[in-house]
Amino acid sequence: MKRRVVVTGMGAVTPIGNNVDEFWNSVKKGQVGIAPITKFDTADFDVKLAAEVKNYNAKERIGFKQAKRMSHFTQYAISASREAWEQSGLDIEQEDPYRVGVIIGSGIGGMSDMESEEQRLLEKGPKWVKPLFIPMMISNMAAGNVAIDLGLKGKCTNVVTACATGSHSIGDAFRAIQANDADVMVAGGTEAAVTPLGVAGFTSLTALNKTEDVSKASIPFDKDRGGFVIGEGAGVVVFEELEHARKRGAKILAEVVGYGATCDAFHITSPAEDGDGAAMSMKLAIKEAGLEAGDVDYINAHGTSTHHNDLFETRAIKKALGDEAYNVKVNSTKSMIGHLLGAAGGVEFITCVKSINDSFVHQTVGTTTTDEECDLDYVIGQPAQMEVNVALSNSLGFGGHNATLAVRKYSE
Repeated sequence: MKRRVVVTGMGAVTPIGNNVDEFWNSVKKGQVGIAPITKFDTADFDVKLAAEVKNYNAKERIGFKQAKRMSHFTQYAISASREAWEQSGLDIEQEDPYRVGVIIGSGIGGMSDMESEEQRLLEKGPKWVKPLFIPMMISNMAAGNVAIDLGLKGKCTNVVTACATGSHSIGDAFRAIQANDADVMVAGGTEAAVTPLGVAGFTSLTALNKTEDVSKASIPFDKDRGGFVIGEGAGVVVFEELEHARKRGAKILAEVVGYGATCDAFHITSPAEDGDGAAMSMKLAIKEAGLEAGDVDYINAHGTSTHHNDLFETRAIKKALGDEAYNVKVNSTKSMIGHLLGAAGGVEFITCVKSINDSFVHQTVGTTTTDEECDLDYVIGQPAQMEVNVALSNSLGFGGHNATLAVRKYSE
């Protein structure tokens, strides 16, 4: 029998708040964290906007010495993990550290370090490349540094599935506890790719919206959508086996009840046009949860604001839920925070848990008029104050990677 898994801690660094409370309060207000890029000069760039993390001081948050030895994506992961761990109330001194693990992924890793050290190599020569360049840049260092910081000696891995990274990391952590590989897992995603190369690369791919109108930059499912807005941040959760959490009197925020993972096997950047892969991912998560389509109250969609994603994901939701698709609230947190790439799934899972806790489903901000085929309830115009018992979180990544997490209000 699979072991039950619950959420006992959450941490976030986002473009609209550098902890979960700040983030969630901003979400409830419909605050948009998209603004002109400040991290580099965009004079020669067609894309001028991004969803940057703001007012984040790594030296204050994690200490000068540690911050100096970490790339930005790792710094965000450390901050989010510490917040989640503190909320959980866990004490590693009271745990078997080999039963506590970490799965935190990054879709891109230390791109800013790659850029700066390449420049240093070209200008000064190979001897001037930083000694810590490689261990700062590689994507597993978020998980590795979190494990070191918190003293966690169990399973420590990272998942890299592009924009599905955070959700797959969380799903794999769920599986680890179910299978009795661990009692506690720290899991999520982190990203810091608002860099010249990151923006230029996605622009050349025609994936980013080139508008300079903040209110129309990220408008998922809207007929005028023109691409996504690149963002950055981290979303990390603490999972525990139910009895482990009960024994120590932990506050349980929600229960994870299903995980679906599939591949479109279709195209390196486009989701499958018929939505089959994403639909199967949702069906698998619902089936594992022991639920029916009609039990789903809310779907936090991948909802990137690109033409293909939003249309094909809508088709997928209809295939997965049938007629019940029209009775479900569907929204996109990316309307406020842009696309956090490998961190998106972590932050959006946190959004689902908070929606369950607060009986609140945020609006898809900025979206006004949907495509003819995008005809679901995307929570347009105002948020919905409603009971949420079951929520799904979807993530779709380049390479055809699909992930769905099912989370339910906790009950004995």
